[in-house]
Amino acid sequence: MRITASPRSPERRKQEVLARLDRETDIWVATADADGLPCLVPLWFVWHGECLWPATRPADPTGRKLREGGRARPAFGHTRDVVLIDGDVETFGARAVPVEAAGAFVAKTGWAPREDSAPYAWFRVRPRAVQAWHEEHELKGRHLMRDAARTV
Repeated sequence: MRITASPRSPERRKQEVLARLDRETDIWVATADADGLPCLVPLWFVWHGECLWPATRPADPTGRKLREGGRARPAFGHTRDVVLIDGDVETFGARAVPVEAAGAFVAKTGWAPREDSAPYAWFRVRPRAVQAWHEEHELKGRHLMRDAARTV
């Protein structure tokens, strides 16, 4: 396959990533336990307060790994439209999650985990690194954030 499009500017990549964070409902979340055993699952989320807010059961493998590991790698897209986010995780019980974040989640997804009969926890994923690229020609300049500092 031949790539004919010009690489997007860093500013355009940033705008498109922010638009996806608002538009997308599902995000792939990669975690690992203390032994390095990986786990990759799709979760509903909301982008609120410059953080990702997924919710899942705290006793499930992903909930445990998010809570215990304190790190996650959420991702969007396919091989020709990638967004990777490395983030630090903070766990909130269903009643401790900020009301604004929970409300934004419900407004976006239509699901209220705090009202579910099963227990759910909320996980604030604060980005430390963000990469975005369309195919190989955009690998250069793919870092929009490094070490919690924006590059764009």
